[in-house]
Amino acid sequence: LRASGGQLIIRIGDAVDVLEDLRQKFKHIELWSHEETGNAWTYLRDQQVNAWCKSHHIPWHETPFGGVVRRLENRDGWSAIRDRRMAMPNVQRPEGITLPGGLNSEEIPAKDYRLFGTTSIGHVQTGGRAEGLRTLNSFLKERGQNYMATISKPGLSARHCSRLSAHIAYGTLSVREVVQATQSRMHSLAGNPDSDAKYFAKNLQAFQSRLAWRCHFVQKLEQQPEIETQCMHAAFEGMREPHLREDFFQAWKNGATGYPLVDASMRSLHANGWINFRMRAMLVSFASYHLWLDWRVTAPHLAKLFTDYEPGIHFSQLQMQSGVTGMNAIRIYNPIKQSIDHDPNGKFIRRYVPELHDVSDQWIHEPWRNPNQTRTYPNPIVDHEAATKFARAALSMRWKSNGFRDQSRAVNQKLGSRSKQPNRRTKVAKATSQLSFDL
Repeated sequence: LRASGGQLIIRIGDAVDVLEDLRQKFKHIELWSHEETGNAWTYLRDQQVNAWCKSHHIPWHETPFGGVVRRLENRDGWSAIRDRRMAMPNVQRPEGITLPGGLNSEEIPAKDYRLFGTTSIGHVQTGGRAEGLRTLNSFLKERGQNYMATISKPGLSARHCSRLSAHIAYGTLSVREVVQATQSRMHSLAGNPDSDAKYFAKNLQAFQSRLAWRCHFVQKLEQQPEIETQCMHAAFEGMREPHLREDFFQAWKNGATGYPLVDASMRSLHANGWINFRMRAMLVSFASYHLWLDWRVTAPHLAKLFTDYEPGIHFSQLQMQSGVTGMNAIRIYNPIKQSIDHDPNGKFIRRYVPELHDVSDQWIHEPWRNPNQTRTYPNPIVDHEAATKFARAALSMRWKSNGFRDQSRAVNQKLGSRSKQPNRRTKVAKATSQLSFDL
């Protein structure tokens, strides 16, 4: 901004009060902003701002953000709109900015300012546009080579995932420029007959699909803001709420459930503000099915920890992984199997659960079975088999309720994806159940 003749101006307060102060100062103003698909309070804020603009005859120009389409009645044709937007030219920085007099710059609030809350995270990735571009370039040039092979590995994924989700969430990079940069890189690889180049291109194609799914999930919240607080399918209301156990919730939040990979994932999240999708999904699955915690209880805690928190993805995914959408396959993760499959030597576990540092590979996934177990690490707070049996039975009762299928069809019509190959429904359902919170 400074290089272009402008400056960053910060004002903190009620949006209408801040805007009214500017109107009183400059008399003739116009308001420009991106469309935002956010939490309920941001929607209410926008309604208040809209009313203020109309009362003072102030033009408000809102530009679309990414592939999210406002005032879309259903998902028919959404993909085509999104594709057209992704193909539009990127807006270039202006050559110069002319500011009116009387605007004073204020310092960015310190990290302990009340707006930022009280949740403490150890180390998060660096922000800013320059860092975003470096992260994008390193992924497209080298790190993305093994994207799909490492995306579920809790240790390796920190390097080989794109790590662009936070930059997109904060706007230091746009979805469109990431899509176009990836397309450009794939085009350059397409002319290379080398098998490594073809493999790289295949990984980038998978990444492109996840960029599309990202927009797809944010679109859900745009079309139905109530999914921040209400189950997509009403049959699941009241299912978990009466069974809340605060001791289970605290153990889950603190990484003290007795299941090593679950606890390592939560502690890693506290330390870094990021974990890969599979570990996020496992944390939600474990909380929802093993501990029978309602998604509205666990969602705020995770939102505070995710550096890449995006409301549309967050609440859509929390509901999907909790099995309350009525249109997605139920995925109950076995935390022991996930541990064996994705951290076979326990390297990730030992890093974040130091109590298990000296436990052998034989017992690292199930330390409670170790006859020489030390008591510094807790036993499992629930039995996997018993907990998931209860969960399946409770879900089954809801599935069999009157009108369940009719409402499921209505939910799918409004929020479900539109497959280009309807006869491959089973494969599509399996794919949508493994989508990424992050990238």
